Amino acid sequence: MLLTNKNERRRFLRFLAVGVIGAVIDFGTFNLLTNVTTILPVVASVISFSAAVTSNFLWNRYWTYPDSRTKHVGHQVAQFFIINIIGLLIRTPLFALLEPRMIDLAKKYASQAPLSSTSIGHNLSLAAAVGVVLLWNFFANRYWTYSDVS
Repeated sequence: MLLTNKNERRRFLRFLAVGVIGAVIDFGTFNLLTNVTTILPVVASVISFSAAVTSNFLWNRYWTYPDSRTKHVGHQVAQFFIINIIGLLIRTPLFALLEPRMIDLAKKYASQAPLSSTSIGHNLSLAAAVGVVLLWNFFANRYWTYSDVS
């Protein structure tokens, strides 16, 4: 359906564009929190995720799925946030699992980089977790939150 349906391809591309905006918010907030405060990286990841989810809901509701209006906005917010909480439950342990490994890889292969190995490791871990959760979020939201579009 996704590859053969023009509307679904357009929605997926818009969802990806919204995801890029969310990723900028996510990574920006994450890096601000981890580099300027003493917040633990896992906590910073949860905070940055929440900021990105809020932005993503608004963009998806009004741009990706403007034809999804048979459900009350409060109902859609609840569904969207449930899916994203599940996404957070996927993302957080994945980030925590990858973080020390990615920091070690960065120490080994990027020791001359302008960023610290810790910062590189954090961002690589976050990128991997975001990539996994992107697929979950698209399909779960498309077939549950925005199930009223044809």
